[in-house]
Amino acid sequence: MLRALASLLYPPVCTICMASVNSDDYLCAECHDRIERIVPPFCGTCSEPFSGAIIGSFTCANCAHRTLHFESSVAAFRSRGVVRRVLHDFKYRHQVYLRHVVAGWLNTALDDERLRNRKFDLLVPVPLHSARQRERGFNQAGLLAELLSTARGIPCQSALERVRYTTTQTAFDRTERMENLHNAFRLRKKMNVRHLHVLLIDDVLTTGATLSECARVLKKAGASSVYAATAARA
Repeated sequence: MLRALASLLYPPVCTICMASVNSDDYLCAECHDRIERIVPPFCGTCSEPFSGAIIGSFTCANCAHRTLHFESSVAAFRSRGVVRRVLHDFKYRHQVYLRHVVAGWLNTALDDERLRNRKFDLLVPVPLHSARQRERGFNQAGLLAELLSTARGIPCQSALERVRYTTTQTAFDRTERMENLHNAFRLRKKMNVRHLHVLLIDDVLTTGATLSECARVLKKAGASSVYAATAARA
């Protein structure tokens, strides 16, 4: 009854264009159709799309001459237009309800053939530094990992902590990003990831530097494998 009353007073609308939607929807059909899905050909390591005539898996220039510590990072959508707007509003405008939309995109990423048939022992969200988390009020990767854990039945643990506050990554190239993140993470006390197959969770992949450094720490602590899933690829 309360839900019906709320719908009368505040009819559900699309979070992008304010068009009317069903009560369980966040995007209208038109905005949903504007989402750009990542389809082959793309880099098998970081999901970077390629517009040329390549058949089969390949490694992009972003990954070819780097040591990346995750086996593969899978993203379902490009961080463009509607997707970028939703991610921005979720993280920076405190529209936390949008976690359900982003978690749905992550669910799509887990259906990719690189992840579909793998058994993961643990979901691990990429952590924020405590100062940044206090400023934002939440860790977006943690919220997403919790929803994905419920949907997929995979345990979720905040196994990592960010111990060094780093300046924003947006102004750095890929080499500077790696240097900026070196020794920024560590395994939490009393956490044991030995012999576990771990899936790292974050909202968006840009160069892969953050995911790679997290994977390095997990593998150093004994994880058997580390894959990554993000909702979007920048």
